[in-house]
Amino acid sequence: MKRFFLIAGLALLTLGSTSLAQSAYFSNSKEWLRKAEACRPELSYQTISPARTVRSVQDAKAFQGWRMEDAGSTDILFNEPFKKHPSITLDFGNHYTGFLTFSIKPFGLVAADAPVRLKFTFAEVPGELNTPLEPYKGGLARSWVQDEIVTITSVPHEMTIPRRLSGRYLKIELLGISGSFDFVFDKLTFKAQTSVTNEAPALASTTEPLIQDIYKVGLNTLKECMQTVYEDGPKRDRRLWIGDLYLEALANAYTFKNHELTKHCLYLLAAFANDEGLLHATLLEKPQPHPQYGTHTLDYCLIYNVALLEYLKETGDTETAADLWPVAVRQIKLALRQFSPDWIYDMDKQPQYWLVFDWKDGYDRQASMQGLTIFALQHSYELAKRLGKEKEAGEWLTIAGKMQKAARRHFYDKTLGVMVSGKDRQVSYLSQVWMILSNTLSKKEGAKAMATVMSMPDACYPGCPYAYHYVIEALLQCGMPQEARNLITGYWGSMVKRGADTFWEVYDPNNDYLSPYGFFVINSYCHAWSCTPVYFINKYPEIFQK
Repeated sequence: MKRFFLIAGLALLTLGSTSLAQSAYFSNSKEWLRKAEACRPELSYQTISPARTVRSVQDAKAFQGWRMEDAGSTDILFNEPFKKHPSITLDFGNHYTGFLTFSIKPFGLVAADAPVRLKFTFAEVPGELNTPLEPYKGGLARSWVQDEIVTITSVPHEMTIPRRLSGRYLKIELLGISGSFDFVFDKLTFKAQTSVTNEAPALASTTEPLIQDIYKVGLNTLKECMQTVYEDGPKRDRRLWIGDLYLEALANAYTFKNHELTKHCLYLLAAFANDEGLLHATLLEKPQPHPQYGTHTLDYCLIYNVALLEYLKETGDTETAADLWPVAVRQIKLALRQFSPDWIYDMDKQPQYWLVFDWKDGYDRQASMQGLTIFALQHSYELAKRLGKEKEAGEWLTIAGKMQKAARRHFYDKTLGVMVSGKDRQVSYLSQVWMILSNTLSKKEGAKAMATVMSMPDACYPGCPYAYHYVIEALLQCGMPQEARNLITGYWGSMVKRGADTFWEVYDPNNDYLSPYGFFVINSYCHAWSCTPVYFINKYPEIFQK
């Protein structure tokens, strides 16, 4: 479904990008954009040299069937003629985001009498470098693959590849050269960038080694995605999504504490709401900040309110929260129109909205949306109280109560002790999760529901770390800390054990090749919504640091 909206959104962008108009619904949108730009973070830079050369090794036990092994020093790049090694893979030792600069010079006295053509392929995981790309099968643009062909007509030559790149591995291939000429690299460096400047807190010495590793990888994921907005992924899509913003902001609050970045993103999203005040799910920064027109996800619109509340709680910045309060009010009003007279979310009511929640085929979202709306009403009312705007919040808590009662009548299977969803009465992890987080299920009922669903082999389980974040939240809320710890060490720990330097956009331990886009190479292997173990580890040290 995301494929459709990305393609449709880009088509609409072509039509609407000339004006890049702010929201016509909110009169303050131009001022909000000014405030967003005023707190746009500065980037910090670090020059990285490749740590070693590596070779790809096919290994059925490795993630996606490939791993890297040490192939020696990078000296061969600078001291030996390139024709001797016409394909070299470099390992920078960690995941970085930024720009590659290189220079080449003649090897010997012979001048180049024909252009030199090189191919540079940057990759986040080994499988990207070892999977045939053609014919291209992905549902997103082929141009997201980080392969760049450079033709050099005169040597010596120095250049910076214009495209921003993201990954750990760089494969350099010789595609064309004169028979009488050869060269060596004179320089090859990577200028890495991030808006992170503060150090994250260290963990207690009692912390289990695997959790320490998860923390390290989570911090690296967050650092890489914290650019001038909270990017979803620095390789792809390189833009701000509300769902990623919320989880990144939670993680940032317990680690790097760059609250100006959160403020910047909240204002940007508000400034580009559509003409009825509904937030766009995603926003791009260049050539100027603009939304992906027509892309709306109602669950994300409601999560914006929760993100605004968490920002206020963390910073005490009542000025910003009060400024953006009308946006929160409008998201609630627009969401409530999607409910039936008996307060059940109507999946068929027009306009129909894309609901994210998870990357999972066959997952029914109705019960989850019911629970999330209740959750958002409760948190939005708390925001109102903190701002002294309870009167404007009106009947929100009353409506939330009616939705809870309706949910128990419509979705609760008393025999099984679980929430079901949709016409087929599907049992899923996330249906339980959102009814727990919205307090529709009591702590005792929630614990029973989670224990039941996790023991059901045919239950619809999550497909990505974004969804598993909320599973952890629900387990903690209903008094299951050991299960929460086991899930973090089992799920995120599995990625670490399989070589992750940063956490992946989608991950199913039973399917290395899972992709929402029909081709795993185009997946993001450094993704913002996957970084939240760092939030849990720091917020609950009594659970995760002992």
